[in-house]
Amino acid sequence: MTQPIGKRPRRTPPHLTTLIMLAGVSAMTMNVFLPSLPHIADHFGTDYKLVQLSVASYLAASGFLQLFIGPLADKYGRRPILLIGLAVFLVATLGCLMADNFATFIAFRVLQSSVACGMALSRAIVRDMYKGDRSAAVMGYVTMGMSMVPMFAPVVGGVLDQYFGWQASFWLLFAGGAMIFAISWVDLGETAAPSDLSILRQFAEYPELFKSPRFWGYCMAAALSSGAFFAYLGGGPFVATEVFALSPAQFGMFNAAAGIGYFAGNWFTGLNAARVGMNRMILIGSMLIAGGMIVSLILSTLEIGSHYAFFGTMIFVGLGNGMTIPCANAGMLSVRPHLAGTASGLGGAMMIGGGAALSALAGALLSPASGATPLIWIMMLCGIAGGVAILAVMHRERRIMT
Repeated sequence: MTQPIGKRPRRTPPHLTTLIMLAGVSAMTMNVFLPSLPHIADHFGTDYKLVQLSVASYLAASGFLQLFIGPLADKYGRRPILLIGLAVFLVATLGCLMADNFATFIAFRVLQSSVACGMALSRAIVRDMYKGDRSAAVMGYVTMGMSMVPMFAPVVGGVLDQYFGWQASFWLLFAGGAMIFAISWVDLGETAAPSDLSILRQFAEYPELFKSPRFWGYCMAAALSSGAFFAYLGGGPFVATEVFALSPAQFGMFNAAAGIGYFAGNWFTGLNAARVGMNRMILIGSMLIAGGMIVSLILSTLEIGSHYAFFGTMIFVGLGNGMTIPCANAGMLSVRPHLAGTASGLGGAMMIGGGAALSALAGALLSPASGATPLIWIMMLCGIAGGVAILAVMHRERRIMT
């Protein structure tokens, strides 16, 4: 499980806690500042919907970056790419804090996407260390720990914004990123032998993945399931502030519902993925997302429950994602095990790129007059389509076995 790199001493694989923190800082960067969007708009004197694009642009940059993270990690190893990504993230976070106009802020916000290497490569490292359904179970534990971040980060971000201003959330990110960099430097051992292929040859491996219907099925299941959550990230702050008139701190507290569901889903996956099987876990997770949003749509149409009903049903989106994402990630990495890093990067790019599009779509469709209905429809359709994708994978596997 260890590989020497140059003259550097042989290192051991990272502890599970390190992988959880690497994935967690990526999740925190995505959502800790969401309650601060209205104050960021006021600070830079720009339109609120334009500031919402800081969510979609970050996701789009993360998706694009993951196209390169995988091949680079397969070529040079997981450790150096992770450390470089974290260093760039620290510089970008300082840039966001020092920005004197919105264009500069959004540019550094895009650069913050370098932290996506933590989420992408923590998956690849798990796949390096474990195989099959066991990797899905361990990935469930990694994402279970990570899921505590979206549970608490918006609450913390809302409180920090209310008492110290929007910059406080970015100082928190900088402090967290510096801590993870130090821990990774000490603990993050290499888990994959660097590839002998050139970078161009690494990219040339993409067609092998594209030719696999099962890889496409797992990717679409992950992209659609997470797309429901990313649409919520893009539209949730608008619904909270413009439709339900919630304060940043209130939004942070209600936003915890999705995080609680995500934690529960990952916990269930960690315990049961090896026994139930990752394909069935993905199907159940997709059905939970769709079912929860159908309930939300009915309550919204009947004008029952107000913001309690809307945010309460987000627990189903979190629960479904907690079951679907680790299993779909394990599935896409198992299709071509020798291309695990490349598959992780490509799958992550498709997942987050689709999420960026859905986040922007949600922001564009919502208005005070529309209420939360367009957002609920987007999430419901994502759940249904994700279920169709994994059913196609299951059908393909039955054909291969027979």
